[in-house]
Parts: sequence; structure tokens; C-alpha cells
Amino acid sequence: MKDHPQNNGKVYVITDCGSTTTKAILIEMVDGVYRQTCRGESPTTVEAPVADVTVGVKRALKDIGELSGRKLIDDSDNIIRPANGSVGCDMYISTSSAGGGLQMVVLGLVKNISAASALKAALGAGAIVTDSIAADDERDTQEQVERLRKLRPDMVLLAGGTDGGQTVGVVELAELLALAEPHPRFGDSYQLPVVYAGNRHAANEVKKVLQQTATVIGERNVRPSVEEETLTFARDRIHTLFLEHVMQQAPGFGRLIDLCDASVVPTPSAVGKMLQLLGTHKQTNALCVDIGGATTDVFSVVDGQFNRTVSANLGMSYSAGFVLQESGIENIRRWMSETLDDRELLNQLMNKTVRPTTIPDTELELAVEQALAREALRLSFEQHRTFAGGLKGAATDRNIDGGFSMGKKDDLQVGQLDLIIGSGGVLSHAPSPWQTVAMLVDSFLPEGITTIAKDSIFMMPHLGVLSDIDEFAALEVFFRDCIVPLAMSIVPLGRCRSGRPCMTYRFVSGQGEELTGTVNWGELTNLDSAKEGGTLYLLPEGHVDVGFGRGQRGTVEVAPTRLGLLFDGRGRPLENRGAALWERFSRGER
Repeated sequence: MKDHPQNNGKVYVITDCGSTTTKAILIEMVDGVYRQTCRGESPTTVEAPVADVTVGVKRALKDIGELSGRKLIDDSDNIIRPANGSVGCDMYISTSSAGGGLQMVVLGLVKNISAASALKAALGAGAIVTDSIAADDERDTQEQVERLRKLRPDMVLLAGGTDGGQTVGVVELAELLALAEPHPRFGDSYQLPVVYAGNRHAANEVKKVLQQTATVIGERNVRPSVEEETLTFARDRIHTLFLEHVMQQAPGFGRLIDLCDASVVPTPSAVGKMLQLLGTHKQTNALCVDIGGATTDVFSVVDGQFNRTVSANLGMSYSAGFVLQESGIENIRRWMSETLDDRELLNQLMNKTVRPTTIPDTELELAVEQALAREALRLSFEQHRTFAGGLKGAATDRNIDGGFSMGKKDDLQVGQLDLIIGSGGVLSHAPSPWQTVAMLVDSFLPEGITTIAKDSIFMMPHLGVLSDIDEFAALEVFFRDCIVPLAMSIVPLGRCRSGRPCMTYRFVSGQGEELTGTVNWGELTNLDSAKEGGTLYLLPEGHVDVGFGRGQRGTVEVAPTRLGLLFDGRGRPLENRGAALWERFSRGER
């Protein structure tokens, strides 16, 4: 990238206050470019006995100071600003998902219309949606009331009815909420905020019904007509209320807001900001997945349209039992080269459920964990693909936290993706980079030409909040220090006989060296000589599609990657799971 337009680079300190750990990074200019130069962390201190999130923040900043030699906290426990030599920083900013992040419940009149639009708006604002309740879902009124009482959300989004339509249904939803009298998680005297984004003609009645139960804030209808979806206004209102009211009730968050030089951004929203900036800057269709112990977040930007989903029960430890239940033991076993009977495999999976914080200690435990990860990722992606489809024939108004204006396309297609980024412990810390590639490729089944990468230390939230202040710096650090390109995946599509050639290739390196080869149907092969980048010429056999259309040859500029080129001739859907082949790659065998 070119030199920064400013001659004197600024020093940025950024934290991400997670549920368990507060992660801090230091960004400064080195030899004319912005780099992430140091990283520190501390346990998050939002809960008792400390109950002040800023304590953990300052400990993380002191950790950076000790590691980098840059003093960031003075003797009075204040952040030193501005930077002066090796002392202080110019800006301190933060993201947060501490205390469980922003937890919301959405209510809608019709499950697949107003409730679905409300869900998109809440997820786009960075919320964890603990339940979506609709007048036409399977639960009776008593079940819905009990559920609302139990959840104790930070905020509720209520939607329903088209503008100018009947008001009865959405008023009845308000009465359901009033009957439940849900209390917010934080603040004994704090009234639950309810964002009303339904039929505008019912707004006064809804406020009257809920006046003793909640503070109602009216906003534009998320579904003003059946064929129109407008999410931006509700999303912005949720974000504002989160910063100005909800976070002020959480232990120490008021002090965190005062400490920062810009608005605190929910962690998932910050990841989305960075992904959209990447899509705009590189004209790239990208997908990012963050797999954790209990949940899996999937983000995508395709043709400028941003979507985010949270699979609340698909994770690697606390949710391992749910993954097993949803996928079935056979689907987990298919990713393993070692044969285990049902009892042995079930014992391994139950051990993970009983001891969720343990990490694999043997090759067998690692194989089971990575097989489980494939299923958690696959199921999460299936949910995301459907969600990302939007409305048939709808005019949408959605941006980073709910997107660009465009008509509905079919469910997201993997062939549209140019880049897949994986993050989360099981992906970022796999013993071999080939194991990370294997999990991402087997889970998402990319087609055509796709770059497979990982987030080195889950820095995307930090860079997302930085992008609001300095896009240039955020992009420089993203490409130089955050993303690790692992391999370029080439997947021919079509039908061939197993073991017969489906494509040939010629690779020319930057030094002019040429390599040619053949890819056989059903096989996984790689070309590690392409690690430094070069030009790839692809020639399909017959009507095979290698990313340019059936039977069409093409040329690809290959950027440097850790592992080079991956040729995946296993077909779609997979005809060969390739577990033994992946293991050979991981061991360095070809």
C-alpha cells in the first residue's frame, strides 16, 4: 500500500472487552506504514468483586506498556494523551461484548415477515438475540410469557403490521409484553427500553399499553409494506440506546465511555464494519466466521450487502452436545480417518461437553474436535445462507448493520465468495495450517477460485472500530498484521469419471519459472511452489467449470499465501471426504 497521507502517524490504543478477556493492541507507524506492534490482555472485570470494566482495560494497557516500553498509564491511573516520543497515545478506542454484550429479544407479528426483519435489524446492531417471538410461532401465550420473564434482555425490538394496516395484532403483542413484565439485566430502577418499529398508526396505542412496563421509543417501521424492508433506522436507534442507556447501567461502562475518544462499538458490529470496508476497498465478496465455545458468528459481504448471523447453540465446548444433536454422530464421524464405533466417539464428545474448557491432549481428541468444528461451521453456514437471502422482490435499505439498497437474490451461493476468513481457537490455533484450511474448505465447500485465510489474533473488532476514525490505518494493519492468507482454493465443477483428468494448469512464478500439472477427479492436490505468488493458467476438460464458466479457460493472478495452491477435485457435493489426504498434507507429505 502507499504511504499514509499524513506525514506524522498517530499512535492508537484499542481494546476489545470480551466476556472473559480484555484484549488490547498498540498500532503505530513503523517505517512509514501502520503496524500492530504490541498486544496485551487482562481478565475482564465487569463482574463482582471488581465490577468495573475499566480496571481490566487499564491492566491490559499496562501490559502493553511493559511489553512495548511505551508508558500508557500515568501515576494517577489515567491514560496519557497525546503521544510524546515513547510515552502515551493519541487515541484510545474500544469495542465490547463484556457482560454478554447487547442481549435482545425481538417480537414480530408474523414469524417470516415482521419478526424476520426485526431479527435482521437487531443482529445488524451487534446484538445477541436470545429469542424471536412471533404471534404465529408454535408456542402458546403462556409459554411466550414465561420465556420473556426468564430472559431478562437489555432491550426489546417490537415490530408488526404494515403502515396503514390493522393495528390489532401488534397491540396484542404489546399486551403480551406488558403481561410478562420482563426486567432488564442491569439496573434495579431502570425501565426496559422497547424500540417500537411496527405499524406507525399503532404507535400511540402500543405506548399506552406499555407505559407502566417499559420505556417505548418509536422508530420507522422495519416492514412498512410486505414487499419493503427498512432496517437502518431501527438499527441506529438500537445502537444509540445501547451506548446511552444500556451500557450506562452495566458495571463500569459509563467510565469506559468517558475514557474512550470515540463511541464504544459492540464487538460483532465492529467485525462487520471491517468486513464491509474490505469489500468496498477490494471489491471483494467475503465471508468471516468466528467459532467460539458456545456460539458461532458468521458475517458476509456479497455484492455490497452485509449480513450477520449468530448460531447461539453451535460451538466447540459448551454447545458440543447441541452440535451432536443437530448433525448426528454419522456426520461427525465422516470427517475422521480413524474408525471409531459409536460408543467410543460418543464418549469423546461427551468428555468435551462435561469438560468444556479443556483442549485436545491427544491426536484422537484433536481429530474429534476438528470433526466437530466442521459440523458446527457447516450448520452455522446453512443458517447464514438462508438468512442472507433477504426478501423476494423486495426493495431493501440495509448497510453495514443492515446494508446497501438492492433487490433480493437467492440464498447466498458459495461460488460468489472470493475470500473466506476463519477465526476462533479451533481455527486460529490448529497445530498445522493445513488443518485450518481443511476445516474451512470441508465446512463451506467453496467453488471456483477462493482464497482461504485466518485472522491471526482476532484483530478484526479492533480494526473495525479504528476504521471509523482512520480507514487507511485500519486497512494497512489488516493486510500486514491481521489476515493470514493460507491458500488459494481451485475447485472444478462438473461430472468426470473418478481418477480421470478434469483440468490441467500452468503456473508461472514471479521469477519466470514454469510448472504444469493435471488435476484428477476425486483428488486433493496442492502446489506449494506457488507460495510466493505468480500467474496461473487453467484449462478445463470438456464441460468442467474451473471458475470461468463451463468449458472456459482462464487466468488467475495468485497472491502470496502460506501454503500455495489447493486443487480440490472432489466435486460438489463431496464424493471423497479426503480425511486421509488432509492428514498427509498436515504431515508435509505429497
